[in-house]
Amino acid sequence: MKVHLRYFASVREALGKSDEAIDTAAPTLAALRDELIARGGAYATVLARGRALRMALDHTMSDEAAAPHEGCEVAFFPPVTGG
Repeated sequence: MKVHLRYFASVREALGKSDEAIDTAAPTLAALRDELIARGGAYATVLARGRALRMALDHTMSDEAAAPHEGCEVAFFPPVTGG
């Protein structure tokens, strides 16, 4: 399925891009994250397991068990603090 990925803040800066469209068969956001980590390089570093990372599926905060679908938007961004 084709999904649209969006990257924000430090994730965008590390990857050098704000978005991309990819084809994936990932059944969950966790599997999608693992596919991206497997690309190596900056993807492996910024999306690594153990790093604090938030995800949204179609503009809704989601956990890694959420299932992407054809044409969806998945966003990756670091946790945000206010003050």
